[in-house]
Amino acid sequence: MKKNLQKVMSLLCVSAMSLSMIAGCGGGNNGGTTTTETPAATEETSTEETTAAEETTEETAEETTEETAEEETTEEAAEDTAAADGESTPRNETLYEAGQQWGTINDWNPMSANSNNGLALSANESARELVYETLFMFNALDGKLYPLLGSEYSWNDDQTELTVTLNGDAKWSDGSAFTAEDVAYTYDTHVKYQSSQGADFSTYVDSVEAVDDSTVLIKAKVENGVAVNPLKVTSILNTMYMMQKAYLQTVEERNGEDADKVKQDTMEDLVHTGPYAPYISNDQKAVLQRDDNYWGQASSMWGKLPVPKYIAHTIYKDNAAGQVALSQGEVDVCQQFITDVQNLWLEDDLPISTWLDDAPYGACEVMPSMFFNTEREGLDQKEVRRAIAMAVDYEQIIASAMSGQSPTFAEYPRSVVGPTDGERKYVDFDAIADLQWDNADVDGANKLLDDAGIVDSDGDGIREYNGKNLSFKAECPTGWSDWNASMEIVAAAGEKIGIDIQTYFPEASSFYDDMTTCNFDICMWSTPGAGVMNPYSKGMFYFSEEYAKLASNWSGNFGHYMNDDAEKILEALPAETDEAKLKEYYTELSRILLDECPAVALMYRPTLFYAVNESVWTNYPAADDGRNIPPTDCTDGYGIAALYELELVE
Repeated sequence: MKKNLQKVMSLLCVSAMSLSMIAGCGGGNNGGTTTTETPAATEETSTEETTAAEETTEETAEETTEETAEEETTEEAAEDTAAADGESTPRNETLYEAGQQWGTINDWNPMSANSNNGLALSANESARELVYETLFMFNALDGKLYPLLGSEYSWNDDQTELTVTLNGDAKWSDGSAFTAEDVAYTYDTHVKYQSSQGADFSTYVDSVEAVDDSTVLIKAKVENGVAVNPLKVTSILNTMYMMQKAYLQTVEERNGEDADKVKQDTMEDLVHTGPYAPYISNDQKAVLQRDDNYWGQASSMWGKLPVPKYIAHTIYKDNAAGQVALSQGEVDVCQQFITDVQNLWLEDDLPISTWLDDAPYGACEVMPSMFFNTEREGLDQKEVRRAIAMAVDYEQIIASAMSGQSPTFAEYPRSVVGPTDGERKYVDFDAIADLQWDNADVDGANKLLDDAGIVDSDGDGIREYNGKNLSFKAECPTGWSDWNASMEIVAAAGEKIGIDIQTYFPEASSFYDDMTTCNFDICMWSTPGAGVMNPYSKGMFYFSEEYAKLASNWSGNFGHYMNDDAEKILEALPAETDEAKLKEYYTELSRILLDECPAVALMYRPTLFYAVNESVWTNYPAADDGRNIPPTDCTDGYGIAALYELELVE
């Protein structure tokens, strides 16, 4: 990392900083007030608060009598947590995260729809692997799946059966063996009680069977002799947390096999396979404690335990508070967007680093995009959608809203895929070059509208379509400042081409209702990140009719755009393995996206932001270190490998 020479002393060199508030874009749900705390955690909290008060008294006395008070305070800051915020674990044994957990944890249940448990339950393409574990870990750097509870997997020739071999050393936290029966029962329970994953995967998976203790057979659903979606079936390996059969049966019994009750069970007494277990959970913080009997120290897996004994997350009010904590060395790994992040080391001289030394600083994989509601009059015309897209000043979005933390569209031209090499190989960019547009092409946008006969006939400065002014609202959640700024730039583009666009920033809950029910004019949301299903999942995000027909749609195609050609391609993609054919398909999807503009990417950005403070811990993953560990905050997918290589700053 860049600033290893700066040590713990920098903690005390930081004065209070004036920081602009950066609200949590995609930073989690703030809902939920239920406190989930184990009996041990409750007892520990009482003890630690008393200890903290005693330490504060002793420190105050020393400061009034000893000339070395500052040195003693420095040592205390590095090795023990501060009394002021009631922390409870030794600083030199605790890795502090920020930007993952917002509000109190509701439960530890992988089947729950309202866990609000960002610290432990994030079952996306790079699942959070701290408490529960998936069969395999996804690595966004190379697009591969790495063994975890599973040691290997293989498809049969026609991709109708997926065979998984389990790691024979894997064990549950109660010491019992992890077996194929646990895998099968995990899946069957999701389906039986129709969790979101159960409802989703059951469309593509016919069955999950235990062949023997160490072998699992996953059968794909078949139509006309062809698997419905082998890509989706494969994704079960890295997105579904494994749960113990015996424990699930206990949960079912105590809830009378009532679906709602089973899915709402807090699972405070959970049995898990991961390296950490719940330790403290309240409205101030969430802390996980290392399980020193963790099976992963076997030679077949990591060969050792993760270095930090504790993973902790203070519940911050907002991103600004988290950023202050990062700058003061109270946070080690920060998953938050930070405006002008480079100033933390260039101007403030702090031991803070990012994945890349220079802009865009992070590993950009996703494309926050504006969706047009194609059911709204005016926006149902591609000339209107495309004109708005052409007029937007994307370079201003990248420079101001993203403070340079995104590559430009000149560097990575628009398409249905992200900016990674693994995805861009599937698009022939020469074939769609004529559909690209220059940045802020206001003249071109005005000409497009004029040629389409969409003009301002009454002289009020606003063009009309079918006799009605083109007036729309562009919305995203309030407080998501980089997204808010992006929507303001979109609105400014509309003014320059005679389209009235007003920004609308409701509370997140209201925005979610609007977006998921197509109750908007223009809205903003991000594509999926890197994963085993990409770039297919990005194609689905922009075009899927299946998503558009959902009563509550969180998945994509929020503007209900329908295109038969795109739908046929989406149907063909999952079973296609020929590289040339795949390139043909994704190039055509990109052509449709650029020509029709049902949605338009506004920027590139990381799935997870990543800034680390090396006051206490060092040897974090960096782009140039050759270790192939992704910057997923030491917690997600193969990024958890970082926890086994961290070192204390001496």
